[in-house]
Amino acid sequence: MMLRIHDSVRIYGDTEIGDDSIVMENVILGYPSSDLLRQEWEKVKFKGATIGRNAIIRSGTVIYCNVEIGDNFMTGHNVIIRERTVIGDNVLVGTNTVIEGSTRIGNYVSIQSNVFIPVNTVIEDFVFLGPNAVLTNDKFPLRRDYELRGPTVRRGATIGANSVILPSVEIGEGAFVAAGAVVTKNVPPWSMAVGSPARIYDLPDELKTLNRMKK
Repeated sequence: MMLRIHDSVRIYGDTEIGDDSIVMENVILGYPSSDLLRQEWEKVKFKGATIGRNAIIRSGTVIYCNVEIGDNFMTGHNVIIRERTVIGDNVLVGTNTVIEGSTRIGNYVSIQSNVFIPVNTVIEDFVFLGPNAVLTNDKFPLRRDYELRGPTVRRGATIGANSVILPSVEIGEGAFVAAGAVVTKNVPPWSMAVGSPARIYDLPDELKTLNRMKK
């Protein structure tokens, strides 16, 4: 079994990387969270990142401690994945995407470039997130106390490019959010959200199928 790690990679904590993985230039794995940085983290034993078999992690990616990732994981360049995130098998995370932590991502998920995923978000299996999609988790930034809660994106949903999903919104199973939509309320399963603010329409019959994710 082969494991190829570039000489410039920095590894923190008890990080584990599966067989047949490739880790390229200037990647950081197991980066300490803020609470560890306030301690003498150099002297503290802590759990780093756990990454499964057959990963390809491209240059500039930073994966924090207490992140668990399954097999066949792939990133673009300059991806950030914060602590307490759990990611399943066969997941792609595109260039410049930020996953802010305490997030759960299922299997066969395709996240394109420049996507923002906030704390406390749930993304189920077979989901597609288009480029520049923004998910949010704070209804009243810096104005009122609010328990941060990101969207829940159910199995097989598609989120189009440049769309915005507001906090606590649920995108139903197989639903389709059109490019540029601003989604302010729940989208029922197997329906379509279009516009700003988004309106809900019936999903055409030819789109009532799971996303065809490549293995």
